[in-house]
Amino acid sequence: MYFSIIAVVLILMNTYFLTQSRDIIFQSKKNFIETQAFFIASNLSTSFPTSLSIDGVFQVMDALDVTGLTHITIVGIDGNALYDNKTGNDKTDPNFFSDSVNQSLAGNDVFSSSFSDGAFSSSAFTPVSKDGGAPIGVVYVHEYDTEQGQILLRLQSTIQNISLVIALLSVIMVGFVTWTIMHRITSILKAIESVREGEYNYRIQVRGNDELALLGDEFNSLTDRLRETEEIRRRFVADASHELKTPLASIRLLSDSILQNEGIDTDTVQEFVSDIGTEAERLSRTTEKLMSLTRLDANIVTARETVDVRSVITSTMRMLNPLAESRGLKLDAKLDGGCFVYSTEDDIYQIVFNLVENAIKYNLPGGSVTVTLTREESEILLTVDDTGIGVPEPDLPYIFDRFYRVDKARSRASGGSGLGLSIVRATVQENNGTITAQRRESGGMRFEVIFPLYVSPQTDA
Repeated sequence: MYFSIIAVVLILMNTYFLTQSRDIIFQSKKNFIETQAFFIASNLSTSFPTSLSIDGVFQVMDALDVTGLTHITIVGIDGNALYDNKTGNDKTDPNFFSDSVNQSLAGNDVFSSSFSDGAFSSSAFTPVSKDGGAPIGVVYVHEYDTEQGQILLRLQSTIQNISLVIALLSVIMVGFVTWTIMHRITSILKAIESVREGEYNYRIQVRGNDELALLGDEFNSLTDRLRETEEIRRRFVADASHELKTPLASIRLLSDSILQNEGIDTDTVQEFVSDIGTEAERLSRTTEKLMSLTRLDANIVTARETVDVRSVITSTMRMLNPLAESRGLKLDAKLDGGCFVYSTEDDIYQIVFNLVENAIKYNLPGGSVTVTLTREESEILLTVDDTGIGVPEPDLPYIFDRFYRVDKARSRASGGSGLGLSIVRATVQENNGTITAQRRESGGMRFEVIFPLYVSPQTDA
């Protein structure tokens, strides 16, 4: 592409400029010799009212003293030359001369010009007539100019030399630019191959501020995200395996204990069976949460409808109230009416249940959990406050990560799998909402969920 553009420019330089220069010289030659021919013809028509004579023509031409022409010929009405003054090279074709004289005797001006052998050859034929009458003769003037011809040749040579220099520099420059671009593209291709092989730590260094440098930065950002995704995947697989392995190992140990002890008493068997049921329930909860995360990750579309958030919160808190009472906690609710979202009851229930259940599990005896639902101009704000142990500041950015636990020992004791808040965040985002968590100054945590308010004709009614 670069070479094509350069070739077009060089062709234009060697054709257009030379052609324009030659045409300008042709025009100046035409103006000059036509003016000279008309000048001579005007003087002859003034001196000879009816016909030309040899002696009179010579007298007029001697008086005029015309210079700058290489050949002057005066032709009479019969086509014979009355005056001929050839002082330079004139290679005019005799047939062309004869035809041009006849055209001029018919009252026409004839001009011709050519460039060959480094010289401009220009001719003009002008009729001699008095007061618009019939021609009585023809003035032929010719100029053979080698000086301006040499100027044009030197210009042509100069342009050719400049073109060669430009072509040489262009080849060097285009070659350097092409090598640079190909080198950078090769680096990017090498990086892509490395990442394709699983080397996500590979970084590419592309210098500059052009599109390739921007592509390199985007590639590095992509590899960073791939590395983070791969790390999350590995951690998720490891944590999921660990979460599933623990209850399975407990179930196997308890069942083996029952089978291997033939004389085990009934109370011990019931205790072991009860423990097996507890571990199975824990395994079931973890599996259900993993399935929920899988459904959210797969973006499985579910049928949505207008959901009254206040109604869902009320039924959810009624279900969790026995758990709060068993721990000596108080549940409070401040709920505005008319808070509708375009979602599913299961999604809103999942969000409220997990937030309130966590607030109960990680609270202090005698504490409280307060759920607030506020309708604003175009949003719905759901707030869950507790007076519990809270989350340390360094752990706040990670509490929504899968299988993340602030206190692993305490979380396992309370039956936590580290998936609840991950499910909450994924569900909130799926419903075009946002969720934030922060420590309360008086102790405990505050979770804020914001949903876009959904207004339908049924809701307005």
